[in-house]
Amino acid sequence: MQCIVRPAAAADIDEAFLWYQTQRPGLGHEFLAAADTLIDAIAEHPLRYPVVRRNIRRALLRRFPYAIYFRIYDDVIVVVACMHGRRNPRRWQVRA
Repeated sequence: MQCIVRPAAAADIDEAFLWYQTQRPGLGHEFLAAADTLIDAIAEHPLRYPVVRRNIRRALLRRFPYAIYFRIYDDVIVVVACMHGRRNPRRWQVRA
């Protein structure tokens, strides 16, 4: 399936990238690679991930404490957020 990353979700990913880059050069690129790999996995098997609220599903990054929240439509997947696990869930819920 095709994945569309909403601008707010892309901004979440960019923000995390910048933060990880300040922690250690290159770590931000590792985060981006992990996020891209997970988005590809979501596109391949979207029903593998659990529904966490209404019809929003959550996929967890393995190495980083982030989750990607997405919604499945007929022929497209829309990524609505990429949030740190300790962030207030209302932040992504208002985007859904």
